[in-house]
Amino acid sequence: REAIERGAGELLVNSIDADGTKQGFDLELVSLMREVSSVPVIASGGAGAVEHFAPAVGAGADAVLAASVFHSAQLTVGDVKRAMLADGIAVREGDFLRGDDS
Repeated sequence: REAIERGAGELLVNSIDADGTKQGFDLELVSLMREVSSVPVIASGGAGAVEHFAPAVGAGADAVLAASVFHSAQLTVGDVKRAMLADGIAVREGDFLRGDDS
């Protein structure tokens, strides 16, 4: 709340407990942050499969962040965006729709 009062335009919420586990985002934390935040919430920490991203949005995240799954080429941005689209979540369009995930 203090960060928002001081002018934060969005909150990057990283669950240290979930970070690196690849077991999914901390949905309870995302939901609690959504309840108190009047600015966009970005969920971070725990992504390990394409199926992990949509539930974070469902819990209240305006955006999702992942790193290790992309650095290790376990997933591509296109993989995640296609899965989110299939779950009815709007994503920014790009070359991923044509299969170019670079």
